[in-house]
Amino acid sequence: MKMHVTGRQIEVTDALQRALEKKLGKLDKYFQQGGPVEANVTLEVQRGYHIVEVTLFIGGMILRSEDSTNDMYATIDSVVDKLERQIHKYKTRVNRKMRDQGNTPPFISEDDTEDDDSLKVVRTKRFAIKPMNVEEAILQMELLGHSFFVFRHSDTEEVNVLYKRKDGNFGLIEPQF
Repeated sequence: MKMHVTGRQIEVTDALQRALEKKLGKLDKYFQQGGPVEANVTLEVQRGYHIVEVTLFIGGMILRSEDSTNDMYATIDSVVDKLERQIHKYKTRVNRKMRDQGNTPPFISEDDTEDDDSLKVVRTKRFAIKPMNVEEAILQMELLGHSFFVFRHSDTEEVNVLYKRKDGNFGLIEPQF
């Protein structure tokens, strides 16, 4: 696994580098040998919190996890645990899809007996999309009390998604072709 570590307002010491290599190295057992696995790791300290963000690039797929605690090593453990749960949850479906497309599956699989029906749509909602600007969309989302809102942007006529971030701000997803 190739790893790129970036420190923001913290020096990435040899001890932190070794801890990351050891913990993220445990994830290698889930990946096919020779498959390109890259990890971008960002370590950050903000107001006494130690934030770790890990993004794994695995054969065209992206896994991402982020966490923060008051101890950097505990945060690293937590992020790796989250990534491991993501791998367990999705590896069978991803492997099956890759094989169906004629590609080499990225994950090592003991068995493919898990049922793909574990994730299913339980409700479908339809609504008219009215053109509006971002400020109107924020207002509408807040009035509805939702954490996201789909709307047609009045300037671009594209469908956009507005969402509320953990930090209380808003994010906007715009399509790119």
